[in-house]
Amino acid sequence: MKKVFVTHQLPGEKIHLLGQACELNVWMGPGLLPPATLREELAAAQGLVCMLTDRIDADLLAALPQLEFVSSMSVGVDHIDVAALTARGIPLGHTPGVLVETTADLAFSLMLAAARRIHEADRFMRDGHWGANNAWSPDFFTGKDVYGATLGIIGMGEIGQAMARRAQGFGMEVLGWNRSPRDVPGIASVSFEELLLRSDFVSVHVALTDETRGLLDAEAIALMKPGSVLVNTARGGIVDEQALARALSSGDLYAAGMDVFDTEPVPADNPLLQLPNVVVAPHIGSATQMTRARMADMAALNALAAARGEAMPQCANPEVYG
Repeated sequence: MKKVFVTHQLPGEKIHLLGQACELNVWMGPGLLPPATLREELAAAQGLVCMLTDRIDADLLAALPQLEFVSSMSVGVDHIDVAALTARGIPLGHTPGVLVETTADLAFSLMLAAARRIHEADRFMRDGHWGANNAWSPDFFTGKDVYGATLGIIGMGEIGQAMARRAQGFGMEVLGWNRSPRDVPGIASVSFEELLLRSDFVSVHVALTDETRGLLDAEAIALMKPGSVLVNTARGGIVDEQALARALSSGDLYAAGMDVFDTEPVPADNPLLQLPNVVVAPHIGSATQMTRARMADMAALNALAAARGEAMPQCANPEVYG
């Protein structure tokens, strides 16, 4: 039986099938798996089932000549050196499609919360300021209208399109930009610059690649419509967080909703955490019980197929199969 290391306890049912076919070693915690422990645990393993929090880089892979397959419980695989795996003919499984609607729900939630200052109002009440000061006025916690506004979607893949469907229910005009031209019903395809100039809300839905890293840099953020809102549920590294913080502090941008960050967990000195007009979440785009269970099942089935010498159902580097 092949030995498979799993970097976290998984929900779902299919992990039990993998356990019947392989010798499983599951990290039981507490907390996240330290890199040194990951290297030690993988020393005798032919397979790996990992999370987006596990860094699988070329140095680690070079120390694992016996490794035969990797399956990640994630859609994005920017935490893994895909080129190094492919060069060795090692298949990499991932979990596309399953979290589309769930992530779009969170993106739209962050947009609404940022626009209507929900987190600020919540904190105001919890801190006892409402009753203590009998605070109310015509501009008391006024926010931005979402209904009828213009939404710009950066990346018109499945999640971007799901975001557009929600926006249409709010009577929003939807603009879209994609790295490769794509016509999507209900989305007006425009240039990157036009999208930034015209949009009241901008939502990011591209994968993190060499081409998209720093896509929303200081120059791009300066192009954004004054008083607009930025939402990122894609990946950290796409948005220049320092430039975003400056634009939010100066009032050039109205607010932001952020589920992903360049460094995760987020350091306490990240300037976005200090701003009242930023809604933050700890990378929970796919965090519903049903979606996470389905992701875990897909990851387990990818690993099971590889352990049996079969092609993974969802492979991020299918070229390894020739």
